[in-house]
Amino acid sequence: MPEIPAEPPAAAQPPSPLGRAHARRLREVYRSAGWPCQDLLEIELLARGLLQRVAGPLGHETLRVTDAGVAHLAATLVRNRSALSAHEALVERVACEMLRAGRITWRALSLRARLPPIAEGGPVRWCMARPDVFSIRNTSVQEYVDPIVHEIKVQRADLLGDLRRPEKRAAYLDLGGECWYVLGSDAKGRPIGSADEIPLECGVMLMESNRLVVARAAPRRARQPLPFGVWMALAKATPVAGLNEGAQRLLGDVDTPDPAEE
Repeated sequence: MPEIPAEPPAAAQPPSPLGRAHARRLREVYRSAGWPCQDLLEIELLARGLLQRVAGPLGHETLRVTDAGVAHLAATLVRNRSALSAHEALVERVACEMLRAGRITWRALSLRARLPPIAEGGPVRWCMARPDVFSIRNTSVQEYVDPIVHEIKVQRADLLGDLRRPEKRAAYLDLGGECWYVLGSDAKGRPIGSADEIPLECGVMLMESNRLVVARAAPRRARQPLPFGVWMALAKATPVAGLNEGAQRLLGDVDTPDPAEE
């Protein structure tokens, strides 16, 4: 009989990249007793050698994070810290720009925002929003308060995920007369996004050559005065310290009469 030629081996598929869900599962296993979930994430982590199955004395099986898994977690931690530092630096930059514009500014406030009903005539919905930078004019006239929201993004994946959340954007638009996206730069100094990707109801600022550039102005929206709940949240929170507080104290010292001279 003629020999049947053997089929060529199938080309090995490159492993899919590990994402945040994999790192989250590794951390969960590392902090727990290691009970298996037996899902696809676990299979991929076992195949990569980041997890190891361990047989217990009674025959049950648990998981442990291998040395390679610990190294992967350490590398993820370094990347997360770097991204967080870049985010905090850009938040501080925008907050300082608002201070220079004479505005009262807060970082990472938790504010109650109103969302439109799901169906026409339905009940109004409420949610908690946490804009990176929230500022108002330094004025005693409520109609001139002009609240502005700035949302800071320094990673492309974070920006794309945020753009898929229209309710979050609706909450920001409810809180501010203007809503801005401020986009940082990647490792090569290029903006992580363009103005064309951002919905038209929001303005766009880009970080270029270590300076903020307005790529598209935010449309000004007529809005009602700030709700009482927002005023209470602002009253309880501490605004960003002013740039000229030291000078203001010196002025106070000069203007304050010395009791000995009276």
